[in-house]
Amino acid sequence: MKLHELTPEEQLKYEIAEELGLLDKVMETGWRSLSAKETGRIGGLITKRKRQLNQGKES
Repeated sequence: MKLHELTPEEQLKYEIAEELGLLDKVMETGWRSLSAKETGRIGGLITKRKRQLNQGKES
């Protein structure tokens, strides 16, 4: 996988997985290996970050 070829949204997903200590698991066994709880945490943080970015643009 070439990280520089990812979309900004995919890059964010990988960054959050790394912050949560899940990147190694994802790289070894794929996104499907994550539990519902882990996936939910990533999705929640993506939503939170997007909201923060949008609020910054509106200011």
